[in-house]
Amino acid sequence: MQIPARVHYGCLAMLDMASHANRSKPVALREITKRQGIPQPFLVQILQQLKGAGWVSSTRGAQGGYRLLVEPESLTLLDIVQQIGCGDGGCGGDDDATRESQVLRAIWEEASDAFRDKLAKTRLSDLATRCDEPAESMFYI
Repeated sequence: MQIPARVHYGCLAMLDMASHANRSKPVALREITKRQGIPQPFLVQILQQLKGAGWVSSTRGAQGGYRLLVEPESLTLLDIVQQIGCGDGGCGGDDDATRESQVLRAIWEEASDAFRDKLAKTRLSDLATRCDEPAESMFYI
C-alpha cells in the first residue's frame, strides 16, 4: 500500500511534536524540517491543515513554532491520515466492468480495511514511546 508523501510527513510532524511536547516552548518549523527531512513549504501546508483541525497551534516570531493542542493518547494514525486527506479513497480505477476488476477491487477494499484497522489501533503516544526506546543493537558475526 502506498502512502502519499503529505500523509507520511504529517504523521512525522505530529510524532515530532508529540516527542517534544514536554518543552515549554513551541517546536520551531526549522527543527521539524531538519530532524524529519521534510521540505519546509510542504510542511507549512500540512501544518495548516492540522491547525484547521484544532490539533496544533502556531506562534509567530523568533521564539515561535508549532505546539500540539491535543494529548497524543487521543489521536490515532487513522485520525491523522483522514485529516490530511488519504482517507477513504480506494485503490484502482472506477471501472468494474470486468470480473477481474471486480475481484481486484474486493482485494483492495480488504487490504484497505486491514490498513485502516491497524491505523485506528495505533495512538500517537504509542509511537512517541517507541521512539524513546533504545534501538536494538545489531549483532555481527
